[in-house]
Amino acid sequence: MPVYVALLRAVNVGGTGTLPMAELKGICEELGFGHVRTYIQSGNVVFLSDESEKVVGEKLDEALAKKFGKKPGVMIRNRNELQTIVDEAPFRDAKPNFLLVNFLPDMAPADALEHMVAPDGEEAVISGHEIYVHYPIGSGKSKLKLPALKAGTSRNLNTVRKLAEMAAAMEDGS
Repeated sequence: MPVYVALLRAVNVGGTGTLPMAELKGICEELGFGHVRTYIQSGNVVFLSDESEKVVGEKLDEALAKKFGKKPGVMIRNRNELQTIVDEAPFRDAKPNFLLVNFLPDMAPADALEHMVAPDGEEAVISGHEIYVHYPIGSGKSKLKLPALKAGTSRNLNTVRKLAEMAAAMEDGS
């Protein structure tokens, strides 16, 4: 059975609303997802499902819309996709908490970086449905402007690594 990781947009960080992870786990279980595990408070959940990425994403987004009154946006990646995102992360010398992976609902537009304003030396790389951004002074202090990121949700490389480990362990039956 495929292992998926769902990354919720704007949950518990301002924007959509507050969602305790125990409640997120319950919602996922009600949708029929198996072996549901959450990670930290920013809306990360790992689970099993026989359904496609598209279907599980739509089901979860719809269920969350009932709670919040609007769809928050759910990015789904399978276990292999998430591992590839970790393995192919650029900026090898960056501190992992200063390298954010921005998960997008669709392929990043080819011109996504053309409108980037990076006053603090930020660097970005497009890779399929993700945009990696290195924030030399940290994302909290950064004045980066990159409109292509608005539709997605970001996680630092430490979080992405942990989610990939959780997904691998779930796939291995651990």
